[in-house]
Amino acid sequence: MKRVVIVFISILLASTVNAQIADERVETAPINKQSDYAPPLKKMIDLKDIWKDYTFSSETVRGVRSMNDGKNYTVLERGKSGINLVQYNYKTGKKVATIIEAKDLTFDGKELRMQSYEFSSDEKKVLIGTEVEAIYRRSSKANFFVYDLKSKNIEQLAQEEKQMYADFSPSGNKLAYVMNNNLFFKDFTTNKVVQITEDGEFNKIINGASDWVYEEELELSKAFQWSVDGQKLAFYRFDEAAVKQWNMKMYDNLYPSDYKFKYPKAGEENAKVQIKIFDLASTKTTNVDLGTDYEYIPSIEWTKDANTLAVISSNRHQSEVKINLVNASTGKANTVHTEKSDTYIEMPFDVHFMADQKHFILLSEKSGYRHLYLHNIDGSLKNKITNGDWPVTDYYGINEGKGIVYYQSAETSPLDRNVYSIKLDGTGKNRLTKKDGTNSADFSNSFSYFINYHTTANTPNYLSLNNSTGNVIRVLKDNQKLTQQLGEYEIGEKTFFSFKTSQDVELNAWIIKPPNFDKNKKYPVFLTIYGGPGSQTVTNSWGGSNFFWHQLLAQKGYIVVSVDNRGTGARGVDFKKVTYKQLGKYETEDQIEAAKYFSSLPYVDSTRIGVQGWSYGGYMSSLCLLKGADYFKAAIAVAPVTNWRFYDSIYTERYMQTPQENEDGYDDNSPINHVEKLKGKYLLVHGMADDNVHLQNTTEMISALVDADKQFDLFAYPNKNHGIYGGNTRYHLYSKMTNFVLENL
Repeated sequence: MKRVVIVFISILLASTVNAQIADERVETAPINKQSDYAPPLKKMIDLKDIWKDYTFSSETVRGVRSMNDGKNYTVLERGKSGINLVQYNYKTGKKVATIIEAKDLTFDGKELRMQSYEFSSDEKKVLIGTEVEAIYRRSSKANFFVYDLKSKNIEQLAQEEKQMYADFSPSGNKLAYVMNNNLFFKDFTTNKVVQITEDGEFNKIINGASDWVYEEELELSKAFQWSVDGQKLAFYRFDEAAVKQWNMKMYDNLYPSDYKFKYPKAGEENAKVQIKIFDLASTKTTNVDLGTDYEYIPSIEWTKDANTLAVISSNRHQSEVKINLVNASTGKANTVHTEKSDTYIEMPFDVHFMADQKHFILLSEKSGYRHLYLHNIDGSLKNKITNGDWPVTDYYGINEGKGIVYYQSAETSPLDRNVYSIKLDGTGKNRLTKKDGTNSADFSNSFSYFINYHTTANTPNYLSLNNSTGNVIRVLKDNQKLTQQLGEYEIGEKTFFSFKTSQDVELNAWIIKPPNFDKNKKYPVFLTIYGGPGSQTVTNSWGGSNFFWHQLLAQKGYIVVSVDNRGTGARGVDFKKVTYKQLGKYETEDQIEAAKYFSSLPYVDSTRIGVQGWSYGGYMSSLCLLKGADYFKAAIAVAPVTNWRFYDSIYTERYMQTPQENEDGYDDNSPINHVEKLKGKYLLVHGMADDNVHLQNTTEMISALVDADKQFDLFAYPNKNHGIYGGNTRYHLYSKMTNFVLENL
């Protein structure tokens, strides 16, 4: 949920915004009810630019895979006959070879379209995914083929139906995969298929893949791993028979069909999860014994010892996490480290085992900020690697030969991200990225090179190839064409500022002002909001399509702003976890304080402040309009949570505990319980096939509003999930929202 802006939703929301307004009303609507407002001479943005023509798409480099030598990388690249697999040299940037040409990919006379690929460990074979079919946010199934680079022979993995998560063994001569909720492997030396489990059944037993809530909230989809010697497979078994079922109507035929899946809501029964270890030689399956004092198993990882599996376990409150080292032969577990919190521990819990078999690196917030720690294999602390009043925001890996760790942090500012290297003992820290803004890295296997992805709030992707010390070798993409194009449009600068609330809390914010801004005039304010635990909307990074929708609104005469309330990220544990057990309380207070602050500015029309959000942001925009009825004139809530009882167990209970334990926490800040306060205009939008934030949230809100005799606007998108996209959908949605803003704010 917190990553609603999810691998999937993240991309959707980043590209979510403008689309030319098809409705005639928009063309004739008053810009901002100021008759003397004169538009500038440069081009104006419309929604068609964003959601029809994709005028402002920025160039990037995706799907880079470092090869074993650390000197070359591969990408999928469109050629004359289709998608090719191409090899490039990091240092020179020159094409080394076309490893697979699209014209060579035929099977039984049928051309295969390569959508995903994975090399065997010796890089002699390539696993190719075709006809990929998305399931949920991170899960998919496909038809897989193995391509021998020397002989150019193609072999299909299985013909019965599509498979999930096909993965080479370390030796490269076997492939494990999931099909029909069971785990299999195929031995290419004997061409024999071994079915490891036989009890898999939809909506009952899952082997080797995760259930819905683990995938969504623990970022776990492929739920099996090969041991380092390829002789064992550790895998999850989910028994979700007792988990209650959620039904979604799909309006895809004369009579709608029901899609049913298991979804554990807050306080309800979770799947029973076990870890099992299959020995290929003996064909014996061993159960891992973790005792009974756990609810979740966030992750597993084989150590470099082929007989030792690390299993991370957690209690239901996610306030106690254990690292267990398991003897793969006996299944016996030894707890070597326990992490505890008075509130919660952020998930997934990051542990990385070193090749020396003597140490592991742990990311922990126990100091008040997320930092890297080096532990001995017995769990004892060796030393703290990073330190300071700032968080580590990503871990890239370690060059064990040199004893150097690579990571990303918000050390310079909560708004910025930079990439660093540091020695294992905590000395020799070096900032590798030189440009202020948001930097992320994709390192080669040898850590000799990294691609730096850099943006700021006002500049799109700038990609460079850097060496291990951060020096730029060459620029890959500078988006100069887009930058020049932006110069033709009336683009306002996004600037940052902070203000203090009446409770003396300093909040970070950004603002975009209308073209030809005149401080002597009064402007309406449009507040865009998310606000969920650990999230941020106020960062010095490119906003993608959202940026252009906000520019469109600014061109229409609105001041567009965003504020990071208490509970958001990069400012330490105390700032983030103050919302524990009472989601919505402090966040709404801070956003109301923001409305008060903007109302105090001489150039703001205090009677015309509106708010919009999606998912957690829709929850927040609803609360702002209701609890802040005296300060907000209008609100748009897209796919909002309206009662945390309706959301999933892992996310909700992490921050709220269960409804049975925290009844008031669930009720006090449910928008449903505040509908009688509604004064302003309210637009409620939901996808009817939302597997994440269920349509139930909106239907219950509708009932409450009707019971309170409150008028509101409603729009539902049939067969659309949490992202509400596909075909003309985004264009339609943003036309709808833009119309609503122009007519009601």
